[in-house]
Amino acid sequence: MNVASMPITIRPAVHADVEAIAGFQIAMARESEGKELEPGTIRKGVEAVLSSPEKGQFYVAEAGGSVVGSCMITYEWSDWRNGNFWWFQSVYVLPERRRKGVYRALHSYVHQQALSRDDVCGLRLYVAEDNRAARRTYESMGMKKSHYLMYEIDFGAG
Repeated sequence: MNVASMPITIRPAVHADVEAIAGFQIAMARESEGKELEPGTIRKGVEAVLSSPEKGQFYVAEAGGSVVGSCMITYEWSDWRNGNFWWFQSVYVLPERRRKGVYRALHSYVHQQALSRDDVCGLRLYVAEDNRAARRTYESMGMKKSHYLMYEIDFGAG
């Protein structure tokens, strides 16, 4: 059976997943922004989340014993709602596994985890405006475009 036809299992990431997740982040930066990330920094960033649950939580998608996708959830406190928004971040699926239900499985798992908690008031993510495929995917999962624009000051930008 090839990996594309194997069932997808979702689970919280563990320290043994650091290399796979770090590799996904390096590939995502290259694919989406043409940026080359420093592998050591990425590994430390992934390890920081896995060692400090208050920073966030990684989830991985497995098929046939191999990690084929991942996402990170971070938290934003809303005083208006007295709860946390869970933000999908660092979403990556191996190119050969795209459009085969991996992100849908990750999203559904996280959505169910969020619904099971009283302290979560919603799910959010940001996406590049020109990434139409991702936008269609997120919309198919019931997400709607927000009326907010994102602004930032990036202290790491050159």
